[in-house]
Amino acid sequence: MVFKPQEAMDSLVGGATRVDGHLLFRGGLRIDGEVYGNVIAGAEQPSYLVLGASGRIEGEVRCDHVVVDGEIIGAVYSAQLLEILPRGRICGDIFYNVLEMHGGASVSGRLHHGAESVLHLAVSEA
Repeated sequence: MVFKPQEAMDSLVGGATRVDGHLLFRGGLRIDGEVYGNVIAGAEQPSYLVLGASGRIEGEVRCDHVVVDGEIIGAVYSAQLLEILPRGRICGDIFYNVLEMHGGASVSGRLHHGAESVLHLAVSEA
């Protein structure tokens, strides 16, 4: 089953919020604040992450469907679709199956395509 973007988000990290430590989640998550740690989706259900324009992640990201409009400093593992919007910035290697990169988006790192690159999307402790 594919996660549908129009479904409601299960969790939100607001613009005035800073998280120091790893963030494990299920379903949908929107980040408009800052996360200093890994952001990892549980493997038991489809997952969807939206990083808003003011959002920032310093750590590894592992999720089925990732939409980036903010900044990620770290590796990104996307099992289904990685969308990088015009203001989106990623500084780190990207492991993906489908990549959609808009004009103005920035990636500093290596691109790794293929299903074998994103196996074991989430850690078993999530």
